Amino acid sequence: MDNMALKKKLLEACLLQQRKVAENAMAEMKEAYQNANDYGNPEDWFDSYKSDMLSKRDRYEQQLKKTMDEIALLERIDQERPVEKVSFGAVVITAAQKLFISIGLGKITVDDTTFFVISPTVPIFIAMRNLKKGDTFEFRGVKTQILEVY
Repeated sequence: MDNMALKKKLLEACLLQQRKVAENAMAEMKEAYQNANDYGNPEDWFDSYKSDMLSKRDRYEQQLKKTMDEIALLERIDQERPVEKVSFGAVVITAAQKLFISIGLGKITVDDTTFFVISPTVPIFIAMRNLKKGDTFEFRGVKTQILEVY
């Protein structure tokens, strides 16, 4: 499989994972709201159970908003455009690891290959920002060469 096809699969895996998170947050949000509504009379809105359920709904609402923002960021990545420098949307291969610069998701496996999906705000990205294939960067006292960027 060529690099661009792998990048496309990696992006789709990230989008799929975030869409599942959004669906779960929405379901939990609705359930918490329904539980609060089903509990007693309307004058019981200040009851601790209702208050807890509404707080839970608000937490899931915040999670849903954050996830939707992350999905929007992922959707901005142009999967067809080759990338030559380490930047948002790039896949970076080093001897030590394979990185996808997008949002902070952690490990994702695509075609039996593990990638670390990281945000452009993390220190390792900052250490290698705008570097190209063949360049070397230092992170936590370790020098690493960039083998590929696409």
